[in-house]
Amino acid sequence: MYVTTPLREALAAASEDQIVYDLPGIAGRYAALTRELPGVSLRFAMKACPLDEVLTLLAGCGAGFDAASPQEIAQALGAGAPVERIHYGNTIKSDRNIAEAHRLGIRDYATDCVEDVLAIAAHAPGARVFCRLATDGEGALWGLSRKFGCAPGDALTVLETARATGLTPAGLSVHVGSQQMTAEAWQAAFDRLADVLAALGRRGIHPDHINLGGGLPALGYRDRYGRPLEPPLDKMFAVIREGMRRLRAVAQSPLDFRMEPGRHLVADHGAIRAHVSRLSARRQAGGERQHWLYLSCGKFNGLYEMDALQYTLEFPAHRARGDTERVPAVVAGPTCDSDDAYAHERALVRVPRDAASGDPVWILSCGAYATSYTTRGFNGFSPLPHTWIRDSARGGADG
Repeated sequence: MYVTTPLREALAAASEDQIVYDLPGIAGRYAALTRELPGVSLRFAMKACPLDEVLTLLAGCGAGFDAASPQEIAQALGAGAPVERIHYGNTIKSDRNIAEAHRLGIRDYATDCVEDVLAIAAHAPGARVFCRLATDGEGALWGLSRKFGCAPGDALTVLETARATGLTPAGLSVHVGSQQMTAEAWQAAFDRLADVLAALGRRGIHPDHINLGGGLPALGYRDRYGRPLEPPLDKMFAVIREGMRRLRAVAQSPLDFRMEPGRHLVADHGAIRAHVSRLSARRQAGGERQHWLYLSCGKFNGLYEMDALQYTLEFPAHRARGDTERVPAVVAGPTCDSDDAYAHERALVRVPRDAASGDPVWILSCGAYATSYTTRGFNGFSPLPHTWIRDSARGGADG
């Protein structure tokens, strides 16, 4: 189970609902990633956990940031990141967004179409652009295959247009899909990058960096059927290192690498202390009797990804008492919305038969997107307060 002892201790000490982040755990995951991929500049995908404490920690570790809006750029600067380690990684930008990012000092912009390049040239003259190539997203829990990225032929046109309009055609990028579960997806991405890099070289365009995007997986997830996911992380790292060597051989000039980890850094080092609202049993339309476990948090205040995942639940009070009897139940959040529940037609979760209202529940490996996807108070259920562990001896609380 990917949960640290300090995190368990913090959950046990909590008497009210909250999400707890293990900051030393996040720093440790960052350090491990830099050891696996030496020479890669890591730029944290801010959307995964846009908390100032986490951003300040990562900036202090040497991380840069992948920002998707001027607001995120300003927050990254406020966390102490040098402006040269922040890029505007969103291919979707209004003229006003581009101008504001330029005013804040951003030089590097993601793009995937000629229209965006022309807007960058007009509102951020002299900027550097990197073109995102489309991927099919195969093997990922969230494929990201339609909204972002362009075909290889279009990438050539995009970067030629950048050069013609006074911008620097600085790089290429990919994203293999969020929570990518296969090493083969990385291999396919490198194949595509190598082909485009060679074609650009024939046109006299020599990018200075490749952005390998996000996609590195969390390690403590369960799929929607409740089965542990076991990504082949070591194999992924081996494919990435070999792919980098291959692209450097293809390039006709020095080539740097960047990466945008998000959930890989924070998911397993965040957990929620929630409580049972109610365990009920009632007959369904088909006549079968079904248990439902309603929790104090759900899709709209911490567990947004419950459509694709079964979060690991622990019931500490029942474990302490030695209660072992379980019943299969649909797990749902507290709101008056039918979408606020696990995809229960696929799998049920075994929960304590005598779970009572108020019993604490620990929800593990939910540190990614738990705060950023939270609504501001749907149905009157407020966002969870967050706390954090600064070291193994003590924690801090959000004021």
